Amino acid sequence: MTYGDAGIVERITPWALGTVVFLLSTASATGSVGVESTLPAPLLAAVAAASGIAAACARRSLWPLAAMGALAFAWLVMWPAAVAASYYAGTHLRRRDLWLYVGGAIAVFALSGLISHRSGGYRALVVGTPANAILMGGAMLGLPLVAGLWVRARRQVFDAMREQAQQLQREQILRAEQARSQERTRIAREMHDVVAHRVSLMVLHAGALEVSAPDERTAEAAALISDVGREALTNLREVLGVLRSQDSVRGPQPTLADLDRLLDQTRALGIVVNRHDEGAARTLSPIVERTAYRVVQEALTNVHKHAPNAETDVFVRYRPVELEVIVCNELSTGAGGDLPGSGWGLVGLRERVELVGGRLEAGPRDQDGFQVVARIPAA
Repeated sequence: MTYGDAGIVERITPWALGTVVFLLSTASATGSVGVESTLPAPLLAAVAAASGIAAACARRSLWPLAAMGALAFAWLVMWPAAVAASYYAGTHLRRRDLWLYVGGAIAVFALSGLISHRSGGYRALVVGTPANAILMGGAMLGLPLVAGLWVRARRQVFDAMREQAQQLQREQILRAEQARSQERTRIAREMHDVVAHRVSLMVLHAGALEVSAPDERTAEAAALISDVGREALTNLREVLGVLRSQDSVRGPQPTLADLDRLLDQTRALGIVVNRHDEGAARTLSPIVERTAYRVVQEALTNVHKHAPNAETDVFVRYRPVELEVIVCNELSTGAGGDLPGSGWGLVGLRERVELVGGRLEAGPRDQDGFQVVARIPAA
């Protein structure tokens, strides 16, 4: 059953109960399932209707139904409202109110028995004798009351089980969060010990080489290595901060506005890079621009590794509904680079692009060289 179906049932049930109480009260007053009354039919119908309405509203307030059941039973031996009131008393009333209800119900049954005994006839036979009065009291007071108490106890057990399950789930989530936090901290510590220390040494040696360089070209290369190393350290600290705390605030992330600086760094390493912008440039969402920047960065890193002397073209094409980024390079005229790599650069890049709904293609060009093509939704 869906939540919508449960809501419909929840709304219909009170009025269905009220209808049943009305019909049974009418049948009781006519003698079909009770003691026939000699009062006018409109009056009997009014009492039955009032009992049905009180039963339909019993979830909001029990006492109107209890009062209507007491009046109808003592006056007309009309029992349906009294049965419904006893059931609701078992499901809703606390201990003190429940004892008050039981005491009042016993008094009503005693009063009805006394009235029935003096009335004579069939009513005196059914309700006027002590044995029958006790039997009817047990059937119309005891059984519904016990059923209501059982339903309430069952609900309390289920509520306690549900609360316990939710508590266990919360504790499990908390333990998982703590385990993830500890693992992030461990990874951050290891990355700092293994990577940050060596990059710092590289920056220090580059700075020393810049100072003692025998010529200007070597000093410029050392300065570039030092700058790139410091930027790597900054990015590494940001990553370590995210690993240490899930709520860490990261610093400004690169966008297409930083692309020229990235290309200048590549040119300073001796690679010819040409940028080509096509279409009307416009401001895109930060995640789109950041993804495009990372595509170019990873593609240029691969050029450094595998084709350090190849001329490279970077195309940034603004399409109506997407941003297309192409990085293509010619065949290297010299020996390939000997830089180490994890082998997962393009795999991770493809996952990054697909996470924003884009597509990434990487492979050899038709003529020669290699190209990386990324199409990122930008509408």
